[in-house]
Amino acid sequence: MNRNETELQSAVPGEAAAVPEVDILIVPGLNNSGPGHWQTIWEERLPGARRVDLGLWDDPHRNTWVNKLALAIGRASRPVVIVAHSLGCHVTAWWAEYEAGFRSHLRADAGVDMPVLGALLVAPPDVEERPVDRRLTRFAPLPPSELPFPSIVVSSRDDPYITVGQARRLARRWGARFADAGAVGHVNAHSGLGDWPFGLALLRQLVPSAVPGDLIVADGPAASSGIATEGWYPPA
Repeated sequence: MNRNETELQSAVPGEAAAVPEVDILIVPGLNNSGPGHWQTIWEERLPGARRVDLGLWDDPHRNTWVNKLALAIGRASRPVVIVAHSLGCHVTAWWAEYEAGFRSHLRADAGVDMPVLGALLVAPPDVEERPVDRRLTRFAPLPPSELPFPSIVVSSRDDPYITVGQARRLARRWGARFADAGAVGHVNAHSGLGDWPFGLALLRQLVPSAVPGDLIVADGPAASSGIATEGWYPPA
């Protein structure tokens, strides 16, 4: 097994998996996430994980994608954890902005809880300053508000779609923690990450119940709790 690959294995072989406590919504970016992408592997192996079919994968429309995500969240039967990649991170941010606007019109005692527990936002591209693909500009400008739930922005040191400095500023803008993924390109299938143990560790750190105790992560550092992330950025 490649040292960058892991297997999600049942702690007790042959034992039925536990009922998931959360719905994990996999939100890909441009051109979807194909075979070999860590999002596809997580979708197959993490309990409660399912992909949000945004449609128009090579011709994204912001409001259409946001509405598709809103529909998926609305249909969830359990609290939601979002795992987004690339442009899917901006879809998540815009959904949160529209959701916050909707909730601001509700009475404070309406008893409507935020359905999202947290979000892992991996390799968000630059959509404002120097986007490498003009389709990315359809998601500009950035929403003005911080995300209303805990989140971690993960970026690579050599991502062609965004610089590390831009990614750190984006994390501050969203009120998120920042995690350095190393030099792994756009953190996609071409990065050869397999199950991506570092990402699994971040997901467990963000929402422990998203990676249940009956799953173990073998051959990698993902089981470690000492993951280096920068702390929550306080509101400006």
